[in-house]
Amino acid sequence: MISQFFVLSQRGDNIVFRDYRGEVPKGSAEIFFRKVKFWKEDGEEEAPPVFNVDGVNYFHVKVVGLLFVATTRVNVSPSLVLELLQRIARVIKDYLGVLNEDSLRKNFVLVYELLDEVIDFGYVQTTSTELLKSYVFNEPLVVDAARLQPLSPAAIFMQGTKRMPGTAVTKSVVANEPGGRKREEIFVDIIEKISVTFSSSGYILTSEIDGTIQMKSYLSGNPEIRLALNEDLSIGRGDYRSSFGSGSVILDDCNFHESVRLDNFDLDRTLTLVPPDGEFPVMNYRMTQEFKPPFRINTLIEEAGALKAEVILKVSAEFPSSITANTIIVQMPLPKYTTRVNFELEPGALGQTTDFKEANRKLEWGLKKIVGGSEHTLRAKLTFSQELHGNITKEAGPVSMTFTIPMYNASRLQVKYLQIAKKSSTYNPYRWVRYVTQANSYVARI
Repeated sequence: MISQFFVLSQRGDNIVFRDYRGEVPKGSAEIFFRKVKFWKEDGEEEAPPVFNVDGVNYFHVKVVGLLFVATTRVNVSPSLVLELLQRIARVIKDYLGVLNEDSLRKNFVLVYELLDEVIDFGYVQTTSTELLKSYVFNEPLVVDAARLQPLSPAAIFMQGTKRMPGTAVTKSVVANEPGGRKREEIFVDIIEKISVTFSSSGYILTSEIDGTIQMKSYLSGNPEIRLALNEDLSIGRGDYRSSFGSGSVILDDCNFHESVRLDNFDLDRTLTLVPPDGEFPVMNYRMTQEFKPPFRINTLIEEAGALKAEVILKVSAEFPSSITANTIIVQMPLPKYTTRVNFELEPGALGQTTDFKEANRKLEWGLKKIVGGSEHTLRAKLTFSQELHGNITKEAGPVSMTFTIPMYNASRLQVKYLQIAKKSSTYNPYRWVRYVTQANSYVARI
């Protein structure tokens, strides 16, 4: 059970607050925000998702800049509460279409109605958008999507110069559209988070992909859908049905949404389902088979005098030139006695930023975008407050990297076709299949 649920803005403003049991003081939201904002325990930069203050357990997740928080005095499963917070955010987003501070304030009546159905006296009832439609009848007030900042995942999906429509994340699953007509469309997103560790000589030490196939349906009448994946897809190391070919995809394990039927999955790798309302994961999967990493990171660090050293960072994009990665950030911890860093970017570098975080002695290099097949180099000259007394490479690094690559997936898992049971010969809804790869833990030792 939970005692309280509340949503805070980035400034600490209390947007939504629900007290279910009266066991936790009313000022808990302010206590929580002050603790998170000034968190300095154990040298960590950010507060962990779960912590305790004066006997009160605080659980929180950050979704598009908003803090979703639950409190309780009893010993409950942290993973359960964190999953609950994520699902509450997803349900609110399904109903409002847009999840941000403005939409929450404009639709506070609907949000409180949803919370009353999701949680009763601190106990979870349901987090299914489809089931909630039977109990919640308020219509959302639509927020103008044109004025919104691109915080949603739709902003990262691009294909060449054609931007995919963002209606999948700016449209409510329950609101009626102007004119009474409903745009028939369905979105399937293959989202992969990759973890790679490189040795100092560039060899891959560990590699893993955590992927999910997300679906959001705006089809009237809930027609049956057939989703076909790679025919050479193998599940588990012991599945050798097609794993002899060089182009085969081997997943370690996977699980499916309860609505998915697997009648023909073993035969032709097709999934059959009637999609429920709202966004939901059709399939989650994990892959540890070797794959080609999208980026190579080369680091050279050498002494340049008694109190100086030079760092050379080179990032190489090893994916096709038709694909562009964006929001790339490269970070590298420097020796603790580093006092000043002078940066030198390559000639003609555009959309790149550099910074030396003095508080934690960290070099940060930001690149707005990287085109496939290109290389980018950064030189940094370090100044120290004392002479070096050992191997400088042991006191610096490792280099870490975060990025987003739209329309690219490292596992090669693909949706071959998306078939919708036709109600008539003229019924032809829009189908959008989108791919994105993000860094989960991308680290290169030096």
